[in-house]
Order: sequence, then C-alpha cells, then structure tokens
Amino acid sequence: MGSPFSIILLTYNEEANIRRCLESIKDFTDDIVIVDSFSTDSTLKICDAYGCRIVQNKFVNHAVQFNWALDNVPLDRPWILRLDCDEILPFKLKHELIELTATCGPDITGIYLNRRMYFMNRWLKHGGMYPHYILRVFRNGAGRYEEKTEEHLVLKLGRVIYASQDFLEDNRQNTLKYWLKKHDDLSDGEIRDTLLETSDPDRDLKPRLFGTKVERTRWLKTHLYARSPLFIRGLLYFLYRYVIRVGFLDGIPGLIFHVLQGFWYRFYIDARIYEMQSQWQSTARDYRDI
Repeated sequence: MGSPFSIILLTYNEEANIRRCLESIKDFTDDIVIVDSFSTDSTLKICDAYGCRIVQNKFVNHAVQFNWALDNVPLDRPWILRLDCDEILPFKLKHELIELTATCGPDITGIYLNRRMYFMNRWLKHGGMYPHYILRVFRNGAGRYEEKTEEHLVLKLGRVIYASQDFLEDNRQNTLKYWLKKHDDLSDGEIRDTLLETSDPDRDLKPRLFGTKVERTRWLKTHLYARSPLFIRGLLYFLYRYVIRVGFLDGIPGLIFHVLQGFWYRFYIDARIYEMQSQWQSTARDYRDI
C-alpha cells in the first residue's frame, strides 16, 4: 500500500534548500507536488530528478498559491502535508505521522506539527520561538488557507491532534540581505491586510482570547497590538520577546533575529503606514522663508 500523503511544496529559486528537503521526504511519499513560480535557477531540474510532479503558476502570496494547488492539481491521497523548501522532515516525525494517520478516527482532520527553527545555524529555543505548533497536515478537502500575508490553514470541519516530534526549518540561503528583501516584500501584504481589515467569515480564523494559540494570537494582534500607538508597539513587542520571553538566551543569532523580526520589521511597517497616511509627498511647502 502506498503512502497516504501528498506533499505540496511552493518553490521559487530554491536550489540552495530544495535538495535537503527532498532527501528528507523521498522515503515518506511518492507524491511530491512542486508548485513553482517560474524559477530561473536549477530548482526544477533538482525536483525533476526526484520524480516530483511539477506545475507552475504566477505567485501572489503563499496562501493564494497553495489554494490554487488545491483547486487545480489532482490530489487523490487522503492526507496533505504542506512543507517549505527550507524545512526538513526527520525520521521520528515521519514514523509518527504514519502511525497517527493510521490510527486516528474520521473526526480527526488536522495535525499540528512543532517547528524547530534554526537561524544563523543556531536553534532558537527562546523568545517564543519554541515550541511553535503549526497546522501543516490535514485531510484532503478539509482545509484551505486564509488568503492573507500572515497565512493560516483553516479547517472547515473536524478536530485536530498534535504530533510530539519536531520538524526543522533551516534556511541556508537566508543571508541578512535576502532576509531583508523577503520581509520588505512581505510588508506590502501586511500593510494591505492592516489597512483594509478585510475578512472572509467562511475561511479566516476567528480572533478569540480563549481559543487556540493561533486564535489567541490573532485576537491580541487585532484588539491590542493594532490599537497601540505606531512605533511604540514594535518596541514593546521586541522587549516582550527578547526580555520577558528571554530571547537573549539564544546569543548573537537570537539578538539579530529578534531585533530584525520583532522590532525592525514592525517599525518598518509602521513607518510605511505613517508615510501613506501623512501624504507628505503631496503636501505643499512654502519656500519663501528659505
């Protein structure tokens, strides 16, 4: 009997990461679906050598791309696993997933996986980075991603369980220059989501203070963070993660990560929001006194 899993990978110029990812899953399933955004490096050549199914689609964001795959790629396995190209599925987790999906009841439609993240070759254990459970495994037809920059998989029915073993995130092409460019691109969607405040009641997560961790985080972001003053909120968020959640225990890599991701990125988004709201470029200036 074949594997019950289809694995979907979204790719764009991932030659530095994709081989390690594929090596970790080649013995787990024979149905690896590559949804590529027209890579120009050797990504597709590597994927083809591993026997992956390859389709291509113009990239909007990760959520839209993944949902496009659900709608347009034939998927006949009962379970779907979403991985990123810089992620690895260790042996213990693969064994656990096979066992969980073979023994769980039909009411179980999703499985949370615990991410162990490496940054600059260091496992980030503090600052709220671990444990970090993400819904990555779901029954075919039971879930879709909310189409926002801060994407989350939403199940339309059933219950979830939690795997005990970790999956790994270890991006080897993630230089600081690459990281800054990636987050600059992500900021466009974050600002759009923040200013438009659009919501799809059939697909988006409901903010709930006493719900799941993701629902609680969404509630805190919409009811507390979003209502806090621009610029101050980024600093407070950084202090919470780096000091209160002891992110400083992860050394220099932890310092760099939390300053950039917990403060700089949030400050940059606030600065762009301020720029848009101030309309300073169209404001008339009187130069007669100069």
